[in-house]
Amino acid sequence: MSTSSGTPESWISSFCGLLGHEYFAEVSEDFIEDDFNLTGLQNQVPMYKEALEMILDVEPEEDEEEEEEEEEEDEEDEEDEDNDVEMREENGNSVPYRRGAERRHMKVGNDITEIESSAELLYGLIHQRYITSRPGIQQMADKYELQHFGSCPRVFCNQARVLPVGCNDIPGQETVKLFCPSCLDVYTPPNSRFQSVDGAFFGTTFGCLFFMTFPEFDVSAKGDPLNLAATHPAYAPPSPTLQAPTNSAAAETTKHSRSSSLTSTPVTATLNPTPLSSITPEPLPVQPSHLNGTATSNLAPGLGPGRIHEPRIYGFRVSDRSKTGPRMKWLRMRPADMNELDESRKWHELYGGTEDDVQIGGGGENGGAQVEVPSGRRKKAARSRKRGVGVADPGAVNGGGVETI
Repeated sequence: MSTSSGTPESWISSFCGLLGHEYFAEVSEDFIEDDFNLTGLQNQVPMYKEALEMILDVEPEEDEEEEEEEEEEDEEDEEDEDNDVEMREENGNSVPYRRGAERRHMKVGNDITEIESSAELLYGLIHQRYITSRPGIQQMADKYELQHFGSCPRVFCNQARVLPVGCNDIPGQETVKLFCPSCLDVYTPPNSRFQSVDGAFFGTTFGCLFFMTFPEFDVSAKGDPLNLAATHPAYAPPSPTLQAPTNSAAAETTKHSRSSSLTSTPVTATLNPTPLSSITPEPLPVQPSHLNGTATSNLAPGLGPGRIHEPRIYGFRVSDRSKTGPRMKWLRMRPADMNELDESRKWHELYGGTEDDVQIGGGGENGGAQVEVPSGRRKKAARSRKRGVGVADPGAVNGGGVETI
C-alpha cells in the first residue's frame, strides 16, 4: 500500500487508518524495537517473531531448512509430472492431482492470515503499554483535546469529552469502553464499528493515569451547549458566590439535616410556612481550589444537585422504594461542599498535628500511619521520662509484652 506521495505506507499507519481503529495511537518503531518494552509478550502471542516482523515491515528471513524443503518439493513435482505423463500414455485418461506449487500457495495463504491476526494482537498489547509512556500519553492527549474520542451521551454532562479505556487487561474479555470524567461512568461506544476493538488494547491503567498526568484539563463542557438552562432553572450553572439569607423568618424556619450534603435537603416547618421564593439557601464555606492536586471544578462536574435524572410517569415522580425507581441514585450524588472530600484536613482537625507530623510506615498498631506528638508535648514527655530513669515497675507491662520504665 502506498500513499499519494508515492512512498509506501507502513503497517502501523495502515492499521491505525482502518475503519474502527480511530482510537488507536501510532506506536513509534523505536518503542517497538526496544526489547524491554516487549517483555512477556512472546508467551502471549502465537508466531511472535513473524508478527513482529510484519509490524516493523521487515522482510522475513528464509532459513536453510526451508530452502532445502523447497528444493525437495520441486524434485517431487518433477517426478509427479513424469509419472502423470506415463499414466496418460498408458490409459489415455487424466489423473487428477495437486501440484506442489498449489500446495505451497495454500500453505502460505493460511500462514499469512495467522500472522496478520497475531500481528494485530501483538500491536494491541504493545499499544496498551505505549499509551502509558510519555510520548504515547501525549499523543492521546492531543486526540483528546480535539475530541477524537467523542462526547458523553449523558445529557447532564453537556457533551463532555470521553476517553477510551479497557475494563480488563486480558485480551478477549471486554471490548473498548468510553470513560466520562464528568459523571465518572463508562459507556459503550455509540458506533458498532468499535465493538470489535478489544478493551485490553487500552488497559485499565490508562484512564486514571491520563487525568493524573494532565490535571489542568477542563473535563466539563464550557457553557451550556445543549441549552439546558432554558428548559428548567435547576439546570442553570450554580453561582460562584451565595449571599447570606436576608429574611430572618426564612432563616429560622429552614433546617438542615445532620447528614452529608449528598442527601441534605432544606426542611421547612409546617407552621407558618414561608414561600419558597423568599427562602435563600445558606452560604457555603470557602471552597478549596484544589484537592489532592486536582482542581475541584474537575471533580465530577456532571453530578450533584440539579444534575440527577428523576424518572417520572405521566409527570408523577417514581417512588424511591419502587423496583423501577432510582435505587442507584447515590451513584450520581456529589457533595455541594467540597470540604467534605478533604479527608486529610478533617483527620488532622480531629487528631491534631499537621501533614508533616505523619510518618507512613509500620509504626502503628496495625502497620498504618503513625502520628508524632507535637513538639511541646514531646519535650514534656522527655522530661518526665528523664526524671523516672532507673525507677522500674516490675508489674508495668504494656500490651506488646514490653516492660515500661
